[in-house]
Amino acid sequence: MKALIFEAPDRPVVRDVPMPEIDENEVLLTMKAVGICHSDYELLAGRYIIPISYPVTPGHEWCGEVVEVGRAVTGFKPGDRVVGECVVRLPDRLHHFGFSLDGADREYFTARPEWLHKLPDAIDDRKASLIEPFTCGYYAVMRSGGTNAAETVVVSGGGTIGLVSAAAAIGMGARVIVVDPIAHRRTTALALGAAEAIDPVAEDVTARVMDLTGGVGADLVVEASGHDASLGSVFDLAREEGRVSMVGINIGRKVASHLGNIQMRNLTVKGCIGSPGVWPAAIRFLERTGLDLSPIQTHSFPLAEAVRAFELGKQSDRCIKVTLTAG
Repeated sequence: MKALIFEAPDRPVVRDVPMPEIDENEVLLTMKAVGICHSDYELLAGRYIIPISYPVTPGHEWCGEVVEVGRAVTGFKPGDRVVGECVVRLPDRLHHFGFSLDGADREYFTARPEWLHKLPDAIDDRKASLIEPFTCGYYAVMRSGGTNAAETVVVSGGGTIGLVSAAAAIGMGARVIVVDPIAHRRTTALALGAAEAIDPVAEDVTARVMDLTGGVGADLVVEASGHDASLGSVFDLAREEGRVSMVGINIGRKVASHLGNIQMRNLTVKGCIGSPGVWPAAIRFLERTGLDLSPIQTHSFPLAEAVRAFELGKQSDRCIKVTLTAG
C-alpha cells in the first residue's frame, strides 16, 4: 500500500509500505480523505509542540471507513464511516495522531475505537475531513460561552481555523466579521456567510469594527491568526464586558498588546488548544445546521500526489485547505 512518509525534516516521499496488522483492541481503516494542516508543515520542518521523531506519516484531519475490527472491539463494524481525534491516549502516554504516532496519510491505518466517532450520512467523506479543524473552531466559540443571533463576532485570521470558527458562529446565528489580508480568504469568509470581511492592510480594523457595531465593539473576538499585528490589537475590538477567545498558535514569541483593555473593559479572555470533549456535539451541529464548509477546501489531490499537494499548499495566496483523497 502507498503511504506519505516524512523521512526526515524536509524529506517527504510517497512509497509502498506493508499493510498494517491489528491487535484485538484495534480497528483497521481505509483512508477516504485527509486535510493538510499548517501543523503538518511544522512537522515537515522539524518542529512541533511535543517531541517528535522520524520517519513519521502525517495526517490528523481525516475521514476513513472501517475495514476490520479486532476481536475485543465492540460498537464498530466493517463499513462504518468514521473520523478520529488527534490527541489520543495509549498506555504509555498521550500522543498526537499523525505526529508522535503515524497518521492517516496512507491507504490503510489502525486506530483504537475510543478515538473514533461515527459519521451521519448527511456528512460526506470530503466534508468529514474538515471535522477535526471544525471541532477546534467550535470549541473556540463554545469555550467563550457560545454565541447567538443577537451578537457580533469578530474573527481575526482567515486561515482554516479562523474560517471554521467563523462558520461555527454563523451556524449559531451571530453576525460575523472576518479580518484577513488575503483576498481569497475574505471571499471565502463571505461565501460561508460572514456579514463583512475586512482587509487589515487597507483599513483600520478597530475603526471599522467600531463603525460596524455602532461604536460598541464585538461581543466575542476570536483571535485565530497568531500573528503579531492581530495579537497587538485583539483586545481593542471587544465591547465592554466582551469575550476574547485565543485560538491562534503563538508559542515562544513576545508580542506587544494592549493588556490594559482586559481590565478597563472587564474582558473575559480564554485560551483554546485542541477540542477536548466537543466532538460528538460538533458532529451533530454540522449535521443539523447543514453548514456548507466546502468553500474552505480549495484543492484536492490523490494520495499518490501528496508531495505535490504539500508544495502547492505552501502558497497561502492560492490555497486554504488542500485535501488528499484515496482515489
